[in-house]
Amino acid sequence: MLSTRLRTLCALATLAPITMAGTQVTSAARTSANSAAGPTLTIAVQNDIAGWGPDRAQGTYQAWPYVAIYDSLVRCAVSGKLEPGIATSWTFTAHNTVFTAHIRPGLTFSDGTPVNAAAVQAQFLYNQKSPLGSAGWAGVKIATPDAMTIVVKLPQPDPAFPLDSLCSGGIASAKYLASGKLNTAPVGSGPYTLDASATTPGSVYTFVKNPSNWDAKDFPFGTIVMKVISSPTATINALKTNQIDGAPVPQNLYNETVASGLKLVAMPGETTRLLITDHLGKVVPALGNLDVRRAMNMVFDKNAIATALYQGHATPTSQIPPPNADGFIKGLKDPYPYNIAAAKALMAKAGYANGFSVDLPFYANVGMDSLFPVVIQQLGLIKITVHEVTLTGPNAINDLLSGRYPLLMWPLGNYGNTIYDIKQAILQKSIWNVEHQPDATIQSLYAKLLNASGAQYKADRQAIYRYTIDHAWFIPLVYQNVYFAYNPKTVSIPKVTDYGDLNPLLWDFMLP
Repeated sequence: MLSTRLRTLCALATLAPITMAGTQVTSAARTSANSAAGPTLTIAVQNDIAGWGPDRAQGTYQAWPYVAIYDSLVRCAVSGKLEPGIATSWTFTAHNTVFTAHIRPGLTFSDGTPVNAAAVQAQFLYNQKSPLGSAGWAGVKIATPDAMTIVVKLPQPDPAFPLDSLCSGGIASAKYLASGKLNTAPVGSGPYTLDASATTPGSVYTFVKNPSNWDAKDFPFGTIVMKVISSPTATINALKTNQIDGAPVPQNLYNETVASGLKLVAMPGETTRLLITDHLGKVVPALGNLDVRRAMNMVFDKNAIATALYQGHATPTSQIPPPNADGFIKGLKDPYPYNIAAAKALMAKAGYANGFSVDLPFYANVGMDSLFPVVIQQLGLIKITVHEVTLTGPNAINDLLSGRYPLLMWPLGNYGNTIYDIKQAILQKSIWNVEHQPDATIQSLYAKLLNASGAQYKADRQAIYRYTIDHAWFIPLVYQNVYFAYNPKTVSIPKVTDYGDLNPLLWDFMLP
């Protein structure tokens, strides 16, 4: 499972309080496991979890608690290449419509039930019905030709399906899923189990190593403690006082982090962007006007933003894919250069010289805190009144993606394989295209892409991005570096294998 996950969710109802009934590990067992399996790693997560069902991982910025508990069918390497998980081998054939995987023998869930094709099928069927996971599973058929083989048949070619729905989705015990009590202690087959006696929901979660996990050797820590710390200042103080071993830190704390003797690993993997998803103006009529969307692009001095707000830890951009991605359009000049006067003229041409109002949700501590007031200020120059809606708590991202807000701002991860970004933010059913409004041209371009190969495949991806640029669906601002700080005396991070370049994955943490 990947650390951002923000992949296949939609709005969910408020959860009941999370309890610790169910499969538990006692403190005595934790102490024994710790001494036998390795030292303790303590890391900070920025937000509390939103329940223990595997699909809940999609609504967290860091999915480490779920990666600890649940194995996925396959894993995705930094390049997007598939690697073994519960499955030891697989094929994806018939024009990317049939995924056949062979289950690793001898695995069991923490409740003692077997990890087999029936269990994987139960999870996938659960995903189809889940309001969080159903988007990637519509029309998918799941078969089990034998006890250790799972066959997933897609209704149409989808080269991003393994990344979209398999790598990012954990497998829980079928018995646990059937219980319906998914706010209780989780039951998976992952590298760790939850120590309920050393866990305080909303504050700290403790996991002890599962020595029978198939990949136990890649997890050197006997115990992992995850502390919920939302404040960047509190995070850096906890790092400096050795209360935690690692945590994400914002760009404005870079110098302080280095001066404290901590190490930083940089991940240049996010494009901070405004997403204008109300292309048809159904919620805010003005957003349906192309000249308005173009004007909104032209009020931002991206060079100044990169220098002043990100202290040089960002690069201005006029397009979504990073320069190393196959969808990046080389030589593209910014079609909407910074020009307030021209932006005002476009607003007048569109009939909105007096502006309009729009709600914009704000989510703290993901690198946008200093940028948000600048966005409000700059849009105000063309008389767009932005009403800030602050989102907090474990359901904040689900609220963000609920469809209530036709204008969003978020630093989305980038991928060398841009088919994934296209699926996440551009198609009608994309999770970040929150209004899910249809566009015949995009659908036609995507259908063409699915049947292309080689140079044509790359050209078709670029055509999709060029269309969104021409129609100003996004306001790209900067490629921002993401930083993770850690204590080199207690942990090392030799590489980051998250293909979204957002966080080190749980298996990236090594002994110093």
